[in-house]
Amino acid sequence: MIFDAHCDVLYRLQNEKDLHFSKSGPLHVTYQELKNAGAKVQCFAIFLSPSLPPSRRFEAALEQVDLFYERIVKPHADIQVITSKRDIQNLKEHEIGVVLTLEGCEAIQEDLMKLRTLKRLGVCSVGLTWNYANTLADGAMESRGAGLTAFGRQVVEELNQMKIWTDVSHLSEKAFWDVLELADYPVASHSNSYSLCPHPRNLKDDQIKALIQKNSVIGLTFVPFFVKDHPKPSIADFLQHVDYVCGLGGEFHLGFGSDFDGIDETIPGLDSFQGYLQLAELLDKHYSASQVENFLYHNFVRYFPD
Repeated sequence: MIFDAHCDVLYRLQNEKDLHFSKSGPLHVTYQELKNAGAKVQCFAIFLSPSLPPSRRFEAALEQVDLFYERIVKPHADIQVITSKRDIQNLKEHEIGVVLTLEGCEAIQEDLMKLRTLKRLGVCSVGLTWNYANTLADGAMESRGAGLTAFGRQVVEELNQMKIWTDVSHLSEKAFWDVLELADYPVASHSNSYSLCPHPRNLKDDQIKALIQKNSVIGLTFVPFFVKDHPKPSIADFLQHVDYVCGLGGEFHLGFGSDFDGIDETIPGLDSFQGYLQLAELLDKHYSASQVENFLYHNFVRYFPD
């Protein structure tokens, strides 16, 4: 069983009209690949292009919600929408759970009603920023490196009340620490170790340890330039991040957030959801069966908010 904490299928379906989720094709994540590889829970992010005018953002987010229900859920009787840990636990053997997430709060601007609306539509995890600054915080690529705004703090408190994840993966370092002080349910959906690959989107050792202390999960990601500062990183390079986070005490706090369909380049062998089969085989050579099951599935389920 596999829990994948991040993909950008909805963005691609919205912007590439000839794509089909139900059958194999250009998408990294398709219904057929999920079935073939043994997926159990897949998170689908709402992500908006930074070039989108502010007046279009909430509407565009709602379009992706509609795609989620019309193209992912509705055609497939064995796909079930997940909004709680109980929903995951109640999945039948042949069923796949799908989770709606928000990657960056640009869609809500400064309106908590829009956030609450997205929660009511099924969103279970919220990233406050993408890579740059918005009305809530600075992102990881924003040179200013500021923390949460007053509105950003309001949003984190609202997410606590909603009992859903606050995703720290795209935050500036200062904003990360602000969130760790406030959030009841922090998570890093798709980030790697900064010590192994010093990219601003990756997490430093003290950040990883802080997430572990908060009973959180880090979704290690397949983005090549978050794995190694090298033109062609390998699965072996990716496995070093698994080893490293385990060495920091993260055995029960790491999972995977592929970022499939949000990346143009892939690691050989991890170029679609089918790559999880090869990854699982390699993990089996280095870890016990229970450890591999935790990495692939149980760690994310364990810390999914009740």
